[in-house]
Amino acid sequence: MTEHQELSFTDFRRRQDVTPLLRQDLIDCWVEVTNAGGAAGFPFPPVTAVEVAAATDAILAELQPQRGRLLIASCKGALTGWVLLRRDPNPLICHWGSVHHLQSRPGYRGRGIGVALMRELHRVARDELGLEQLHLAVRGRMGLEDFYCRLGWREVGRWPNKLRLAPDDTRDEVLMMLNPL
Repeated sequence: MTEHQELSFTDFRRRQDVTPLLRQDLIDCWVEVTNAGGAAGFPFPPVTAVEVAAATDAILAELQPQRGRLLIASCKGALTGWVLLRRDPNPLICHWGSVHHLQSRPGYRGRGIGVALMRELHRVARDELGLEQLHLAVRGRMGLEDFYCRLGWREVGRWPNKLRLAPDDTRDEVLMMLNPL
């Protein structure tokens, strides 16, 4: 696919490396994804840019080379998606990382952006951070388990009925792991 071949990745390690324009692109992407029904951290759409800006700023504030990485996918200079990788410095658990907020802009869906971001995240986690495994949690009944399983992840547990989206819509939180990297 032509656009996939032109896909590029940028790894942000510090808050000061994120320009105001990129910050706004991240916010806009997150609003678009959430308001299109994506399970990316805000369970009750619609959301506004003001709500998402606060969450975005919290993520950016935590970026540190060995503790938090923001991976951006771009095509022809336009942000197409992003994902966050976190690592806890606690010596008991610093051998694994957690994945958060994988998203691709609705206008770019079906073009392999999510798969490409996850492959790049895998590479960064293994080769740059020396991690041995990755963890994530997904909202049940969204088809996300199948997406991650196709990438080598496996389900390691569930919190039954943890997420209440509406009085008649309660879902499991599915815990997944990728090991070894």
